[in-house]
Amino acid sequence: MTAPLRQTLSLPRRAAPRLLLAGCALAALAACSDMDADLRGFGKLGFDTSTAARSATAARPEPDSRGVISYPNFQVAVARRGDTVATVATRVGVNAEELARHNAISSNTPLNRGEVLALPRRVAEPVATAATTAAAPAATATGAGAERIDITSLASSAIDRAAANGSTAAATAKPAPASAAPTPAKPATGMQPASAEPVRHKVARGETAYSIARYYNVSAKALAEWNGLPADLSVREGQYLLIPVAATGTQTAGAAAVTPPGAASPTPEPPSASKPLPAESPVKASTPVDTSGVPNLGATRTAASATSQLEMPVAGSIIRPYVKGKNDGVDIKATAGTPIRAAEAGTVAAITKDTEQVPILVLRHANGLLTVYANIDGIAVKKGDTVKRGQAIAKLRAGEPAFVHFEVRKGYDSVDPMPYLQ
Repeated sequence: MTAPLRQTLSLPRRAAPRLLLAGCALAALAACSDMDADLRGFGKLGFDTSTAARSATAARPEPDSRGVISYPNFQVAVARRGDTVATVATRVGVNAEELARHNAISSNTPLNRGEVLALPRRVAEPVATAATTAAAPAATATGAGAERIDITSLASSAIDRAAANGSTAAATAKPAPASAAPTPAKPATGMQPASAEPVRHKVARGETAYSIARYYNVSAKALAEWNGLPADLSVREGQYLLIPVAATGTQTAGAAAVTPPGAASPTPEPPSASKPLPAESPVKASTPVDTSGVPNLGATRTAASATSQLEMPVAGSIIRPYVKGKNDGVDIKATAGTPIRAAEAGTVAAITKDTEQVPILVLRHANGLLTVYANIDGIAVKKGDTVKRGQAIAKLRAGEPAFVHFEVRKGYDSVDPMPYLQ
């Protein structure tokens, strides 16, 4: 799998990835206590996840009466309330053990409502119209062939994203090779034809819904809705996920129309040598502005407050403020090695590392509040530990400059930390 696409921020090049990693990390923590927080989406170059947060995605197509959604190169079955893998297999007409193996799950496992199972082979489809026939060739993908199709889809999708940031793999994926007739199943009705084919991603060891969502530049919420993920957004190794496609009419970065050189830009009339230049008026010197009363925010030192809702994690100067979607926290500059302290009493919800093995720590507090500490080192607690307000939990990692990225989260949303710290 190719490396994720990234967009550059106006941050120190090595610092931006870690800051944004923490910003995307933690929505599921609001819903559950068992979190698999793989925040590996950071890279060595900065990228901005605000595009993914703003990108509109289409709703998942409605399945047919059996719960099957058919795409040109694969099919998936959508679970209903109370379903198991075996009941889904019976309904769509495939072997239960085969379906279970294909999805790395046991046949008697209960499924979430809306959960998606990838079909190991193509099943019978309703009679299609001319339009849907053109969009979905009656091909069957099995075994290694199906994997080749997925790889093609992934590769072509990466190319499309590089050009237009959000296209799906349907435009370049090759049709699957034809094979034996599909397994008969009872007629299906009421299917809404799937228009754009999404990428089908197979979860690898160590991946999470968050790392996958960041890789494909979609929101974790959309990924969960498309795949019927549980409240904690947990995924399993070998599980197939549908990557949400962009909503029709959504214009992504780089997709704006380009004006040909010279078009709509009339040439200005050159000055005439026969006419004298207009007389220049003397420019009056501007009155100096008194800046003595303007505070220097960059030099302002912040300290923990006993009366604030949250305590500053470190005493230092704020070198970058909170900007929703761009910097989902505040960056506090201090001396490397300074203790990082818990902003409030709580429990350690997650400890993870980015691709440069730099730790990131998440605390869960009362009222669904989360705090995130990135660009740290020397973590002194472990997951599940209870911490007190002001307790040293880590140290500030060395850097130029050395600073901690601190976030406050309420569920999926980041909030400005300053009202909590003042």
